Amino acid sequence: MPSVISDSCVKCGACASICPVSAMHVAATQYVINPDVCIDCGACIAECPQEAISTDAEATPEAIKFNAEQSKVCPNAED
Repeated sequence: MPSVISDSCVKCGACASICPVSAMHVAATQYVINPDVCIDCGACIAECPQEAISTDAEATPEAIKFNAEQSKVCPNAED
């Protein structure tokens, strides 16, 4: 189960700096996670000070869809 970032994200970057596979992307209002790259290690969940990241089992369908769509068109956070 990949991790998902909700709209509670404040774009602090804590998740991007800890992700071992560079699954984080920068959308206009928040970070998002590419579900095809995420290895579900949970590092970002533990690191997020806003508690804006959860597993896809706990996320809303809208958040899952938003992360999947935006990660395809937004720049990688590591770029």
